[in-house]
Amino acid sequence: MALKIGITGGIGSGKSVVSHLFELMGVPVYISDKES
Repeated sequence: MALKIGITGGIGSGKSVVSHLFELMGVPVYISDKES
């Protein structure tokens, strides 16, 4: 069973930084802004 994590926060809170760190660790990341 896969674990799904949602990253939320205001402007400038570091959401992109956290998602980039996950990507560097090899975690698949879905960025909804790129898909809309």
